[in-house]
Amino acid sequence: MQEKLPLALRLADQSWARRLLVIACVSLLWEINARVINNTLLFPTFIETTIALFRAIADGVLLERVATSFRILAMGYGAGMLAAAILTGLAAGSRIGADILSTLTAMFNPLPAIALLPLALLWFGLGTGSIVFVVVHSVLWAVALNTHVGFRSVPDAQRMAGQNYGLRGLRYVCLILVPAALPSILSGLKIGWAFAWRTLIAAELVFGVSSGAGGLGWFIFERRNALETADVFAGLMTVILIGLFVESVIFRAVENRTVIRWGMQR
Repeated sequence: MQEKLPLALRLADQSWARRLLVIACVSLLWEINARVINNTLLFPTFIETTIALFRAIADGVLLERVATSFRILAMGYGAGMLAAAILTGLAAGSRIGADILSTLTAMFNPLPAIALLPLALLWFGLGTGSIVFVVVHSVLWAVALNTHVGFRSVPDAQRMAGQNYGLRGLRYVCLILVPAALPSILSGLKIGWAFAWRTLIAAELVFGVSSGAGGLGWFIFERRNALETADVFAGLMTVILIGLFVESVIFRAVENRTVIRWGMQR
């Protein structure tokens, strides 16, 4: 009978346990540093921030702001993925499409989405349209670039097999290229999500000030103006927690059910 490993070793072998340990260490360092500074206006403790977080959740204000942010994020992220799918589909079907995609990506991918805020304000005015525009920009090029790279890395044997079965156009892309390039596509979606999330918060800080309404970014700015630093840190903690949840739970679950189960990635 095989001897059971000690609990500490079993936990050390789990990714979630190692992540929790890192978070616990960061929280402890935060608490110690805040107590050394001893100025809650500049740097509240981890405990004070946690209390402020639960208070904002109980009041319903934070949840309302988060819901607003997610509504805008869903529109921008969805539109960005749709535009990326169209561009990469054209690139997979013709050399001209590939040249168009590579040229546009080289032109616009290095351009920070936040730099487009003045133009967005001029074209779309205050409110949701401007924020959606900059979120689309932050998502589009990362997803399109990674998807295109994934398509180009598909082995010739798989390409020829699809062509021998008479697959052409959209069916060829969906049945041959997309499954084979799924690891690269998921990587692009994760990068696009990270870009979109931070761009959204930054844009809400600006447009929230202008229009007097907004999501989580506006919550942070509003609390900063009121010198409620613990609430500011609570808003930042919410940004981090949502990022961790999407990255470690949602995307990880998708990867486990697809590329890892299929043996495409370890």
